[in-house]
Amino acid sequence: MMRPTSTLLETLRTGAGGGAAIEVPFRGVELLEHPLFNKDAAFSEEEREAFGLHGLLPPRAVGIAQQVSLELEHVRRKADDLEKYIGLAALQDRNETLYYRLLVENLEELLPIVYTPVVGRACQLFSHIYRRSRGLWLTPDDIGRIPELLRNARHEDVRLIVATDNERILGLGDQGCGGMGIPIGKLALYTAGAGIYPALTLPISLDVGTDNLELLTDPPYIGYRRPRLRGAAYDEFVEAFVEGVLEVFPHAILQWEDFKQHNAIRLLDRYRHRLPTFNDDIQGTSGVVMAGVLAALRTLDQRVSDQRFVFLGAGAAGIGIARLVRRAMERDGASDETIRLAIAMLDSNGLVFEGRTPLDDDKRDFALGPAALAHFAFEPAARHDLETVIRQVKPTFLIGTSGTPGTFTEPALREMAKHARVPVVMPLSNPTSKTEATPADIVEWTRGRALVATGSPFPPVEQGGRPHVIGQANNVLVFPGVGLGAIVGEAHEITDEMFLVAARKLASMVSEERLAQGALYPPVSELRQISREIAVRVACQARDCGVGRLFPDEKIVAAVEAAMWWPDYVAYRPAEAR
Repeated sequence: MMRPTSTLLETLRTGAGGGAAIEVPFRGVELLEHPLFNKDAAFSEEEREAFGLHGLLPPRAVGIAQQVSLELEHVRRKADDLEKYIGLAALQDRNETLYYRLLVENLEELLPIVYTPVVGRACQLFSHIYRRSRGLWLTPDDIGRIPELLRNARHEDVRLIVATDNERILGLGDQGCGGMGIPIGKLALYTAGAGIYPALTLPISLDVGTDNLELLTDPPYIGYRRPRLRGAAYDEFVEAFVEGVLEVFPHAILQWEDFKQHNAIRLLDRYRHRLPTFNDDIQGTSGVVMAGVLAALRTLDQRVSDQRFVFLGAGAAGIGIARLVRRAMERDGASDETIRLAIAMLDSNGLVFEGRTPLDDDKRDFALGPAALAHFAFEPAARHDLETVIRQVKPTFLIGTSGTPGTFTEPALREMAKHARVPVVMPLSNPTSKTEATPADIVEWTRGRALVATGSPFPPVEQGGRPHVIGQANNVLVFPGVGLGAIVGEAHEITDEMFLVAARKLASMVSEERLAQGALYPPVSELRQISREIAVRVACQARDCGVGRLFPDEKIVAAVEAAMWWPDYVAYRPAEAR
């Protein structure tokens, strides 16, 4: 199949202006098999005649609204969520305009299908449900020809790449080649949530092998059947990948996705000044959690610098959130001593403190020093559990990124409720089976006083005759807007400050009505507007801190709006022979 030019795709994205038809070089079966150009039964009579489609389609033409209704009917007929996922993937492969129109108009219903929690199951069974390739697959055997393989991508003007090495897929661990479901899903959300045109995006699997024996011994497994690459060889491979991206797609933003903690932090710090890049598990998570913190503080009428935070989980997500909390406190004018006493972290070995063995380098930044241990009356030699830490630190915020279900125990939550007038509790691990505590338990154990936000969707909780709406701290509320703003702002670096301005904007968009119901986030149905507002702030921030294009505010707003594609059909005419 011929690859469409960037000019043609840009014309298709923006329309032809004034309703004029655009020239399309495909015809017949080739046109029907191109997912960005296919309209299925929505081709007009004139288009069917001009492109040789008569006989290839049923005789009656239908509009996109009717197509959306029918596709929604197809999805709802399926009783199994994984089958819904497979059906939607098939639609995406066949007709991308219709797929994204369906997604945009039904985000609240379909988001859990195309992304968490159902995408986790899809990753686990990836080799068993594989139908058609999407994106690029790079293995260690390709290290000498990565630019060549990048040029094999379906589209030539890529502006946004999501890449994973598949090692820490959600809370499920190493999923080998199955981790590709995450970049595919994330980029679908960039398009649905922020209008980034699909032809500008590229999912990539850095398939460096797997240590998951279940996968390696599974006959249908289609990934790189080797133990996971480690050490210097791994670093050399990633370096070759980054160099390839800089050569082939010099204007692209690179998002790292679901890398294990040490690699996630290390790679982000290594490459963040060489190309516009960020790690959604670190920075996207921190942005959405900080937005929930700021929204909670709206109800409490307090400042960030007045809070105390306990983190259960000191992986990439927990450290990323703690970093942004620290930055917000600095912007709030808090002293270094106040900040040091405001954050306590626990991992699988208990409280994180200086001199503890073992203590990973990634965690030293937030390890409590001798003065802090003395301040909280901790015995350095003891292994302090969550309940003890809560009793002595007296946190106002409890944040879970442990990936271990049930770790927010009843005694710990009741202890927190003794000290915090309104405990803010965020069990963020997903999918749902990994959550640290259910909202129903948290509300009961805190006698209805807690504000709760979760990583996976949960229904409202009834307590004391009133509903508690559970806001989902879903990264989708932040990363599409950040990506769009960075693209429009032509950012050559993506800074932590961009995620802080995104968090502030998101927190400001939670209505007073939702806050009164206990929800710390706006509904996902407002995602397009949320992404627009965040993109404008991010582009402004890129300009103001000297890492982006210099243009006035009103032009930024117009540029963001112009960059947001709305999935709808445009009229075609055959390309003239040249």
